[in-house]
Amino acid sequence: MSQFRPAKKRITVSVGESVRIIRELQGLSQNQLAERTRIPQATLSAIENDRVRLGVERAKVIARALKCHPAVLVFPGWENYLESAA
Repeated sequence: MSQFRPAKKRITVSVGESVRIIRELQGLSQNQLAERTRIPQATLSAIENDRVRLGVERAKVIARALKCHPAVLVFPGWENYLESAA
């Protein structure tokens, strides 16, 4: 394993993009996520396109529906922040 190096960060992911990526990885459409969360599909689209802020309460609801921790959605670049602070 010593011949492998960790991959370098190539892109920055926004909060909205993190929601979209996790939703798509789980094979859900915006309409399906809207049904699970009771958040209108238009609002989910606006969140994913960073036109509307996610907010703490929406993050909790969406995270529960996507079976992930809300921090995964709210702080998509946190791991890299920790690495650069060291």
